[in-house]
Amino acid sequence: MSSLSSKGALVTGGSRGIGRAIVERLTADGADVVFSYHTNAEAAEQVAERTGALAVRADQGSEEDLERLFAAAERRLPGIDVVVNNAAEGGQGPIADVTRETYDRVFAVNARATFLAIQWAGRVMRDGGRIINISTLNTAVPAPGIALYAASKAAVEQFAKVAARELGGRGITVNVVSPGATDTEMLRSSNPPEALEQAPVFTALRRLGQPDDIAAVVAFLAGPDGRWITGQNLRATGGMLL
Repeated sequence: MSSLSSKGALVTGGSRGIGRAIVERLTADGADVVFSYHTNAEAAEQVAERTGALAVRADQGSEEDLERLFAAAERRLPGIDVVVNNAAEGGQGPIADVTRETYDRVFAVNARATFLAIQWAGRVMRDGGRIINISTLNTAVPAPGIALYAASKAAVEQFAKVAARELGGRGITVNVVSPGATDTEMLRSSNPPEALEQAPVFTALRRLGQPDDIAAVVAFLAGPDGRWITGQNLRATGGMLL
């Protein structure tokens, strides 16, 4: 029997990059998966066809869309056992140039949507469930131009710690996975080529991470072997941070 057989999972931002790898891994492990996407319907359809997961268009910054996503998950899944909060906005730029609109958007997608998903999961999740927030190495290794991204992801790390305390009595674990430099469209679009060439030099395992590397950590936390880990931040960086 697969490790997640008869389990239902919701993954936000599952059409590309790390999110796509998570959908593929959880379905391979036997879970029935619903995932959200925002703009790339073609990519979402490809993931859905390949995995059997249900794709739901939802803007994570819209509370109305989130309500619709949650309702679709409750209708489709046998129960809510795993929630992976992966969808994110980058919001790069110097602090001096950040507009109120950009600030509101990044925190709505990265922080508020994650908070609302945890709140929803706490109401509907079956006992023994798993909530997993995807954060970033940059909350521990900040850099110029990523104040909004790092700060909003730091919020989801704190949400996880508090939720782990509040939901632990039901056997629900709440954890964070913080990737390092992982070879995705988002990484390549937000970093110059020379930075990507240098990243393996600062990584103990001497390569960029792959989305599958992060999905494997998520699958461990989602599966039965992750039952005694909660309130933790697993920094899946290949040794970029030791």
